[in-house]
Amino acid sequence: MNVRNDYRLPRMAASSYLNTAPLIWSFIQGSQRGAVELSTDKAPARCAEMLASGEVDVALVPVIEYQRLSDILIIPDVCVGSRSAVRSVVLATKLNNLKKVKRVALDDSSRTSVALVKIIFRQFLGFEPEWQTTRPDLRSMLQHSDAALIIGDPAMKIPRDQFRVFDLATLWHEFTGLGFVFAMWIARKDRVGEIRSIDFAAARDEGLANLEAIARHYAKQIGLTEDEIRNYLTENIEFSVDEELRKGLTLYFDLAQAHKLTDATKPLEFISS
Repeated sequence: MNVRNDYRLPRMAASSYLNTAPLIWSFIQGSQRGAVELSTDKAPARCAEMLASGEVDVALVPVIEYQRLSDILIIPDVCVGSRSAVRSVVLATKLNNLKKVKRVALDDSSRTSVALVKIIFRQFLGFEPEWQTTRPDLRSMLQHSDAALIIGDPAMKIPRDQFRVFDLATLWHEFTGLGFVFAMWIARKDRVGEIRSIDFAAARDEGLANLEAIARHYAKQIGLTEDEIRNYLTENIEFSVDEELRKGLTLYFDLAQAHKLTDATKPLEFISS
């Protein structure tokens, strides 16, 4: 009998932000534990870099990277998205009106949200401020800018009594009537054979069935209550792509290309079962 000696576990990367927790719980604590090599200590932008370089075979990456990377496919149905208020992707400012903003500090760990901010200003607000890319430290960012893009868990802890906080998914929904997809699992084409063995939808469902355990675990780490975490994961984040979210994703890609944030718009191509 011939034994393959070149087999290795699929390598995966995802950020450790709370909004990824239901998608990765199965691989860390659940039924698919040990089925993959999973790295979860990277920022979303770094996950995209690891996928591009071949350090991993599949990664939960900012969706804008689908238009920038080559030889990749999308895992169908599973996402990190929002219908109206996402809470964890925001513009923080001390101004009451975004039309008064002259300079925006951009979180360097983000890519989809950076493009979304630029689309909102150019397409919907009708002007473009100056941009400054920097590390995500709110007070430092606002020393030199009128508004700051903050993503992930830190965005939910911005004191609302000290800053005006604009939710980017809410702004997108107000202007388009659609939901927004921030991240999806994306795989390298040369590893599709191995990736097909992973049931990402089942992993998502298992994570959502274990929200109590997730809430207990993350409450100790990020300084939010268990109730806040449950509400966020059930009321603010969508983990499946329906027709509304897919329309929002398509429009986002079209606007990104129109505003020269990507070179072209390629159609959505998914891994087949």
